[in-house]
Amino acid sequence: MRALRVALTMLLAPPLFLGAALCAGAAVAAHFGRISLRWDILAHFAPLWLAGGLVALVSAFAFRGYARALVAGTGAVAVLAAGALMVPEYVRDTGPKAPAEAPEQLKVIQINAWVRNENFEQTLDWLVAQKPDIVVMQETSPEIRRAVEAHTDWHVSCARCDVSIFSRRPPVRAKTVRLRGPRPGPLVRAVFRDARGEYAVIGVHYAWPTDADDQQAQEAGLARTIATGPRERTIVAGDFNSAPWSFSRRRWDAQFGLIRRDRALFSWPARPYKRMRWLGLFPFLPIDHVYAGPAWATVKVERGPRLGSDHYPVVMVLAPAAPR
Repeated sequence: MRALRVALTMLLAPPLFLGAALCAGAAVAAHFGRISLRWDILAHFAPLWLAGGLVALVSAFAFRGYARALVAGTGAVAVLAAGALMVPEYVRDTGPKAPAEAPEQLKVIQINAWVRNENFEQTLDWLVAQKPDIVVMQETSPEIRRAVEAHTDWHVSCARCDVSIFSRRPPVRAKTVRLRGPRPGPLVRAVFRDARGEYAVIGVHYAWPTDADDQQAQEAGLARTIATGPRERTIVAGDFNSAPWSFSRRRWDAQFGLIRRDRALFSWPARPYKRMRWLGLFPFLPIDHVYAGPAWATVKVERGPRLGSDHYPVVMVLAPAAPR
């Protein structure tokens, strides 16, 4: 038995230690994201560093002596550093709440339709069945837009854009704002009117955090658009390609003056890829977000089902906030 333990230690302890050291190093380095966007890229993947640290901690009990101490100690560093990145997301305020029976509810669905969606009919069937008031959709190819037009009576803001806003009510007005970057395309803002007055809905699609200059310019463009108001009743939804534990996301959340209503809602990936099929096993990045001004209370925010896209949809139901 002792010989078996020694053999297992020699075979498993080195790779476990190296894996834990990689996760610990990445998690610690991610904290330099406070001062550098390049290091901040590592913060987006905090759940992976946390998972690696936990695996090392649990596995360390199979060893003895120095092997246990090295593996457990390195795993603990990874858990503590990654946990420090993630905890603020779980303890922050997500805004006022409203009961399920609250009147004047508004249902908003955020979805990246994915231009390579081979089963958009299923996606569209689900969207229609949800009876949303507003759908903010990214990667709306001509085929996808024709399918929506053919099977719904929704009004569309920016019909030929990468980002489109579909609504049951016609907008009062709509505006397209060109954002920096090669692919994400425009920012779309549509204004609607209800019994309480006008409210704005903004849809966005950001570049990846590896394109830091583009993404930061897009964040600034969104901030300027939000500032045109009315901020209290503004709603923003989109594929931000930005996780909530990144320092960039936290800074821009504070600057927007809105309240992000989702909390650590893991939305990507929703399907395997041809060359990296392991990516579709489970979602590990919360990069689709929904915001609303303080005049809105949250009835619910939840992740939708796995459909034909590589993103899960996000469903948000709002109601007017009670006056304080």
